[in-house]
Amino acid sequence: MTTLALETEGLSVSFGRFRAVDGVSIQVAQGELRVLLGANGAGKTTLMDLISGRTRSTAGRVLLEGRDVTNQREYRIARAGLGRKFQIPSVFGGLSVRQNLEVSLVRHPGVFANLRFGLGTTDRQRVSEILHLVGLADLATADAATLSHGQTQWLELGMLMGQSPKVILLDEPTAGMTQAETAKTAEIINGLRGRHTLLVVEHDMAFVREIAERITVLHLGKVLAEGSVAEIEANAAVKAAYLGTQEISEC
Repeated sequence: MTTLALETEGLSVSFGRFRAVDGVSIQVAQGELRVLLGANGAGKTTLMDLISGRTRSTAGRVLLEGRDVTNQREYRIARAGLGRKFQIPSVFGGLSVRQNLEVSLVRHPGVFANLRFGLGTTDRQRVSEILHLVGLADLATADAATLSHGQTQWLELGMLMGQSPKVILLDEPTAGMTQAETAKTAEIINGLRGRHTLLVVEHDMAFVREIAERITVLHLGKVLAEGSVAEIEANAAVKAAYLGTQEISEC
């Protein structure tokens, strides 16, 4: 029997008369990498806001490993095991790459003070593992402020991993990246398969093909289609609603 890491049931939110998310029901299995696809305004980021508690829903439920976390505060949902990375990275520029990761592993008040006493052996090993996973081992002692845009994104993803979330939400993780950085990001995300459950909002189809196991397509706040990359690329409704007259393969 498939174990569900994340589930939404009829999730909806309205802003005045506008229904941004309209009865969305999705099921993401433990360890799965799911991609959310859709045109601008389809409801992708708003759906993530609802899941993470950033926006309160007007109907429906959010279940995290079977636990109802609907409309709980963001920090409570985070503590329940949800991690989210936004488009704009946020790291501590005055700290080294390694120190940023060390901060992410400290789970008690006064994190900077705690760092003076150092991390335990297990946490130090975890930091080294994350550095290699995100391709920043050679830059461990560099100031975070000196990193490129892509490297900063990878560092923030590493910091998120340091919090050991059960489910990770990634909102357009390749935005603003070079082609080489995008390819590296696909490699990093593929390396997380099975370690975490991931829900990724993305519009770059070349990138989606590199990472997607299953795609959910949103249109006007509703689920339009769901399936493999091949099934979505062949779906006439998706071509009409999301791509207009373009072929999905051209994106």
